[in-house]
Amino acid sequence: MNNLMSGNEAIARGAYEAGVTVAAGYPGTPSTEILENIIQYPGIKAQWSPNEKVALEVGLGAAIAGARALVTMKHVGVNVAADPLFTAAYTGIRGGLVLISADDPGMHSSQNEQDNRYYGKFAKIPVLEPSDSQEAKDFVALGMNISEEFDTPVMLRITTRIAHSQTLVQVSEPIQPVKFDYQKDAQKYVMMPAYARARHLVLEERLKDLADYADTSPCNKIVWGDKSVGVITSGLAYQYVREALPHVSVLKLGIVNPLPAKLIHEFAAQVGTLYIVEELEPFIEEQVQVYGIACQGKYLFSRIGELSAQAIKAAIEPEPTADTLKALCVSPDVPARPPVLCPGCPHRGVFYTLNQLKLVVSGDIGCYTLGSLPPLHAMDTCVCMGYSIGGALGMEKADASMARRMVAVIGDSTFFHSGLTGLLDVVYNHGTITTLILDNRITAMTGQQENPATGKDLMGNPAPAVDLEALVRAIGVQRVQVVNPFDLADLKTVIQTELAALEPSVIIVRHPCVFVDPASPKPPVVVNEACTGCKSCMKLGCPSLIYSDGKVEVDPTLCNGCNLCIKVCRFGAINSTGKEAGN
Repeated sequence: MNNLMSGNEAIARGAYEAGVTVAAGYPGTPSTEILENIIQYPGIKAQWSPNEKVALEVGLGAAIAGARALVTMKHVGVNVAADPLFTAAYTGIRGGLVLISADDPGMHSSQNEQDNRYYGKFAKIPVLEPSDSQEAKDFVALGMNISEEFDTPVMLRITTRIAHSQTLVQVSEPIQPVKFDYQKDAQKYVMMPAYARARHLVLEERLKDLADYADTSPCNKIVWGDKSVGVITSGLAYQYVREALPHVSVLKLGIVNPLPAKLIHEFAAQVGTLYIVEELEPFIEEQVQVYGIACQGKYLFSRIGELSAQAIKAAIEPEPTADTLKALCVSPDVPARPPVLCPGCPHRGVFYTLNQLKLVVSGDIGCYTLGSLPPLHAMDTCVCMGYSIGGALGMEKADASMARRMVAVIGDSTFFHSGLTGLLDVVYNHGTITTLILDNRITAMTGQQENPATGKDLMGNPAPAVDLEALVRAIGVQRVQVVNPFDLADLKTVIQTELAALEPSVIIVRHPCVFVDPASPKPPVVVNEACTGCKSCMKLGCPSLIYSDGKVEVDPTLCNGCNLCIKVCRFGAINSTGKEAGN
């Protein structure tokens, strides 16, 4: 049966068909939908973990116990999981272990572009790269087989376009969940130095065997065409090459680490000009050049952003046409559509208040990152998950006076992910900063996933909800206050009070996300004739507010009735209608 599936849906199906028993991850675009889809399949125990490191440790533990395990995360999540990943290559596995790394060329929803094929090379594990949804599904089973045959974790690297694009997928019946008996083996699984030295030797021998396997694997294949031009490529870039240059010869790589050196030499010897087409870094190109093979790659293609068929055609065809070059340019007529906080978002009042107080804000990853954009302009730094608290402590260490004019801002899910240790560091190392935990009762930015404070797990089962107040007090924070972000006066007073304290403090700013709050939306507001056009309400940055012809208007189809604009209007020009939008 052929089904239209996104790459993420196909990976979930592939896990089911391959007999996966355990699946773990942390939500992060573009990988989130894998686990959201995997829960529909019986027999798979799926979970959101507090962070990617824990998720990989869960997966590795399951694999050592003899079950097949799938672990999912976006590319920057592999940074968090790198500690267990590198050592897992030493220990090996028993049941298969496949790690999904969802890279994001173009930074559609990420703070950087990084090419995680290098993680595979660095950790010395195989890396598979599918070019469509069918391969995304099939490579899960292939990865499990490779993992078990060679006693190694396997990385399956996808990109945003593979994750979210849909192609036809031939589905199959699942096999029975794979389970090997657990075998106690301290020399294999206890990585003290004496044992680890021996396992390193095993790892290097394994790489040689994997290189031989790559040369004969059917997922590395040659599509012969005009031999005057040869292209080596992988992943989605293969689809672009076939669209742009349908008549050239192509070596399509499904295994990108280790590379099939023998196959590459054979292909290169039979073609004229050799091109390497790959997104982001010259991962394949650098190794081909080490083989002593002349090729062209990043000289023609950028390391930045995504490729396209038009860009490939323009770079490789002998004389690019005017139409081709024109297609490479984004039309200036396309209007920009910057991301904004949703109407009714509980974070909006927080950043409005922080802006009014002219504070330095050490920020973090989440919806609230949008608080840095105009007109809120209320975030000074954003580096990675959990940075805000440790970064704020560093600023205080550099200049003690900053603690009285600075706050750290972090979300509830991000706090569980990697903010706990930062707050512990503040307490332990005598910091006095104020931390705002924006508790919207969900992991919102990636699509409202559950977390340890929501009272449910990924499978929808009831779960113990973490008591944030008790948790931060247990760390050693004595000053803990809970406020409603829609009570701007109280919020402002509490922030000012805690900034004046000469000890660590935590303000839990609590209100559910507008998309999970059963009381939302409320009746939209309307602007009356008292509006002076002062635009004070426009400083909230709410997309339902429109300034036109010297007055403010409200789009009732967008307004969620949070009433923040009523509270900031000095002239009583905004009122609640008491009626739902459209009535």
